[in-house]
Amino acid sequence: MAVQKSRKSRSRRGQRRAHDAISVAALSIEPTTGEYHLRHHVSPRGFYKGKLVVAKTKHSNPQRGK
Repeated sequence: MAVQKSRKSRSRRGQRRAHDAISVAALSIEPTTGEYHLRHHVSPRGFYKGKLVVAKTKHSNPQRGK
């Protein structure tokens, strides 16, 4: 097992942790439906940049469609 040679100072510990913060997800509003979605992703209703790109089927879960 690796053992450190000397103790890390509070300053060094803080510098290491400076990049550990969780960032807020970048959300966009779909202009046609007004729904929030992740940037560069299709909205929950299947729209991307104002156009319908994924058509919903009657059974979206393939296991339940039988």
